[in-house]
Amino acid sequence: MQPRPIDLATLAAMDTAEATRLLRGVREATLSGRRPPAGPRTEIEESWRRMLGRGADPDRERRAGLLPLEEIERRRNDSALREVLPVLREGLVSIAEAARHTMIVADSEGRLLWREGKASVLRKADAYGFVPGADLKEEFIGTNAVGTPLLTGRPLQVHAAEHFVSAYHSWTCAGAPITDPRDGRLIGVVNVSGPLSGIHPATLALVTSVARLAEAELRQRHYRTLERLRSVASPLLGRMSGRAVAVDADGWPAAVIGMPPPDRLPLPRSPADGPLWVPSLGMCTVEPLPGGWLVRVDGGGTGPAGPAARLVLDLSRPHHSSVTVSSGAGSWTQELSPRHAELLHTLARHREGRSAAELAGDLFGDRTRTVTVRAEMSRLRRHLAQVLASRPYRFADGVEVEVVPRLWHERPGVLP
Repeated sequence: MQPRPIDLATLAAMDTAEATRLLRGVREATLSGRRPPAGPRTEIEESWRRMLGRGADPDRERRAGLLPLEEIERRRNDSALREVLPVLREGLVSIAEAARHTMIVADSEGRLLWREGKASVLRKADAYGFVPGADLKEEFIGTNAVGTPLLTGRPLQVHAAEHFVSAYHSWTCAGAPITDPRDGRLIGVVNVSGPLSGIHPATLALVTSVARLAEAELRQRHYRTLERLRSVASPLLGRMSGRAVAVDADGWPAAVIGMPPPDRLPLPRSPADGPLWVPSLGMCTVEPLPGGWLVRVDGGGTGPAGPAARLVLDLSRPHHSSVTVSSGAGSWTQELSPRHAELLHTLARHREGRSAAELAGDLFGDRTRTVTVRAEMSRLRRHLAQVLASRPYRFADGVEVEVVPRLWHERPGVLP
């Protein structure tokens, strides 16, 4: 029987020295294969397992080179995180300073772009290498509340010896990922870090709440952008016949005529004027609009065919699977739910096709769950109409398929 995992509320109720000794005992026993006095939390144990799988030394500190100042400034200017810095500051800086902590904001590659706090705490952060331009990815500095949330997509608090690398055992941190609602991309992590005495079980909830406020701010900015595009596009569409939709730069519809409003269109980042194949609509003509694109549905053509059509199913990132379709008319990437990633992976392994019953058996071990399979396949084909065929479900003829396998270890069995 495995020992019960220790929780943060229990640690916070302990004397700092007592909590530190307990966590060190848990870490040393777990990493050496012995029975620990208490179990590590699941997300911490999973991160330790990943680090051991990479052959990392828990007693050796590693640091990547810092970014040059001009590259830090370029990333700051290009990052959507700049738009929500006031929200992050208002929600966290004063509280972090009161707890003798610092607020850290890192981009999607784990590079520290901003940090704020009292000078005394910033000097301590300097000693750990938490300075602008530092690389805080898990693969470099081990289990931490910047790099690990970037990898898993989940908020995390890491306290003392829960850090894989022993050099960080006098530090505590809580971080939450921030996703841009405009395109679903993970754009970074906001983190509160500091000395051990500042641990509080509510810190993670606070940081997570502020991250959600930042996402809400991005969403409101997006709505305002769509309203401006709608005011430009609606008079134009009102004079048109046929099917057409005005979308913003990220493919979100602002105005439509001749058809139900579509889901987000997976357009290339900078589509050229003229014919373009859109997975959910078929052949279209694309024209620029102020703040977006006018997409006219031509109604002709069946999409890409032959060796120029290529689909890449990327399963390499935990919780962030995607599919990219490329053809002579452009390239499109669509984020996938875990279930849709499983479906496409199964079809990639069975190019001859699978019936609904066979897919139900593959996914659930129950061939009778065909209603669920058909519903999920219908959702998938809404985005990949010209790539997926039915009766049986399969990739269309002439589509080259590549699978980028997962290179990480989470809970086994999530994907085949």
